[in-house]
Amino acid sequence: MKNLKFIFLFISLFAVTFIDAQKINSYRDIFKYYQRFYSLTQVQAYPDGESFSLVDSLENLVLFKNGKYTNLLSQEQLKKVLPPELSGSLEAFPEYQWKGKDTLVMTIDTTLYIYNFKTKKSEFIAKWPNAAKYLAIEPNTLQVAYTLKNNLYIAHNGIQTVVASDIDTNIVFGQSVHRNEFGINTGIFWSPTGRYLAFYRMDQRKVSDYPLVDITTRVATLKNIKYPMAGMQSHYVTLGVYDVNKKSTVYLQTGENIDHYLTSVTWHPSEKYIFIGILNRDQNYLQMNMYDTNNGSLVKTLFEEKNDRYVEPQTPLYFRPNHNDQFIYFSQRDGYWHLYLYDINGNLLRQITYGNWMVTEFGDFFNNGDALWFYGTYDSPIETHAYSFDFTTLQFNQLDKGRGTHSIVINKNGTAVIDEYSNTDTVYHAQYIDLKKNKATNLILAIDLFRDNILPKPQIFTLTNSNGDTLYCRLFLPLDFDSTKKYPVINYVYGGPHAQMITDSWTGGAGTFLPYLASRGYVIFTLDNRGSANRGFEFESIIHRNLGKYEVEDQMTGINWLKQKSWIDTNRIGVHGWSYGGFMTMSLMLKQPQTFKVAVAGGAVIDWKYYEVMYGERYMDTPEQNPDGYKNASLLNYVNNVHGKILLIHGYQDDVVVPQNVLSFLKACIDKGKLVDFFVYPTHSHNVMGIDRYHLNDLIENYFNENL
Repeated sequence: MKNLKFIFLFISLFAVTFIDAQKINSYRDIFKYYQRFYSLTQVQAYPDGESFSLVDSLENLVLFKNGKYTNLLSQEQLKKVLPPELSGSLEAFPEYQWKGKDTLVMTIDTTLYIYNFKTKKSEFIAKWPNAAKYLAIEPNTLQVAYTLKNNLYIAHNGIQTVVASDIDTNIVFGQSVHRNEFGINTGIFWSPTGRYLAFYRMDQRKVSDYPLVDITTRVATLKNIKYPMAGMQSHYVTLGVYDVNKKSTVYLQTGENIDHYLTSVTWHPSEKYIFIGILNRDQNYLQMNMYDTNNGSLVKTLFEEKNDRYVEPQTPLYFRPNHNDQFIYFSQRDGYWHLYLYDINGNLLRQITYGNWMVTEFGDFFNNGDALWFYGTYDSPIETHAYSFDFTTLQFNQLDKGRGTHSIVINKNGTAVIDEYSNTDTVYHAQYIDLKKNKATNLILAIDLFRDNILPKPQIFTLTNSNGDTLYCRLFLPLDFDSTKKYPVINYVYGGPHAQMITDSWTGGAGTFLPYLASRGYVIFTLDNRGSANRGFEFESIIHRNLGKYEVEDQMTGINWLKQKSWIDTNRIGVHGWSYGGFMTMSLMLKQPQTFKVAVAGGAVIDWKYYEVMYGERYMDTPEQNPDGYKNASLLNYVNNVHGKILLIHGYQDDVVVPQNVLSFLKACIDKGKLVDFFVYPTHSHNVMGIDRYHLNDLIENYFNENL
């Protein structure tokens, strides 16, 4: 046995000591040093109920209990029991999950293997094609479901089974539907024992094609995607249930109405029922339905939820272990996201959490279903903490320690957690917390490798808008800031739903590029306006049918505050953002032309009629239902206000904010005789990723350097 605290702390200090501020010549240097940072990896609760497993800095699997660790399986030991074609390419410990205390399930390249700690041997379980997507491993039987092109398969014991297929590629099985809205990130749902596989079937035949052009071929080739724009025909989704034993499929009778969404797919623990949240296309009426697995019939509607603006289901139901008739439902019906305890007859047993704060994520149950834990903002809207709730005592407890933004793993007995967090003063802190003794032990307390001599510290504060709302702000000042001088400003903005830019975390939620720009002599300012996340339904949904109105008002609250500072050069204010932030960047530049000199907008929505059905209609309704809202939000109607320097950036393969947005704006500028700059990334979609991200950062920095 060894002292894990010492080992990990030593590694952390060694990794970040050798940094020379004189060698930071570009953002690439910042990123290079940042990659040296070490944090805990693959932390999981061990099946004994008390311990944790994790992968150490040498890529070995270790067991951690009560501040001590034991080697379980080294990378070298694992390589010896794997086939040569796998062991030779194994550079890091593979992703794993436990199947009892003696069996490790590992994903290695495109194969599934198990390692038995008693026999010290590995065993092949399944293999899937390189092009497979939406991989779903059933934890009991170790069947692997996956999609290939538009079809759905199961791989197990070397056998591949076709679950659902169609020669028409517009009929898609097992993939995420509704363009990943409503918390949907898969189309495959294993039943609790692995007897059944539920899956989405998506019929896209009536959805319009949108053309994307691939220029990497000798002659450019056309790639059509299905892109349902606001107010136009959407896809039709049903849910199938495949019986693994009988090799037969039943489709649930969810109705023939194409214009609805199937959300919150959940299996009952008995496998007799499946629950689906049926949301109408207007997204203001939800029915939580129970269906019979065997024949697909509707058993009952448990409850309904309505809202004049919108209802937005985001999670499945969470059934309580050893209480198969009870589940947790996640809703913001009282104005904030909270947890509700229901029974399967649709009776509300208890509202578990309540108040003017948010439950941001459901964690899990523990203690055999007698307790649960979750993340929330009870302490502060800009902090994230983990809390538990005991069903017997009805008591809440905070599971972590320390100010800031936390991520935890709790053991199965609920007696200890491994807690990782940061705040504006702490780059990274990992600690083991004994919940019985209420005692924390440091695992890693990382040294801040950039602060003060390379990157400035964020200042977080609040302002009040004309409506009386508190708005959180973040400010980076140059390292050599002198209040007697005047500085140019870059206002970084996102401003849309589901996102919060400002958190009590290292760099205040900004990453490293924005403080890097501050180190180059800019004041960097960000404000979370109305419409942004984690402040309650009214704060976020006020933008309904009026995108760009309240967001711009709140952003100007921050800009006007900046203008009052003697150290701000009010003639040199720029703005930058991406996606919704690109829309906000252009909205500010064109609707407040007297304020902003330079704008850099990436992946910008220019006109919401070009955006997708699900997101667009939730916040704007259809163009036919809300013509004035679409007109006021469309930046095509403000081209006459083009001034200063504007750089529009877009990925040519963007399947989220399609290029028609930026190209329509360029056409309008040509028609009006307005000059703007445009840069396209030919092979990238909505975000510029990989090595080309360096190029993007250089492009943005240079544009501000040359024009602001």
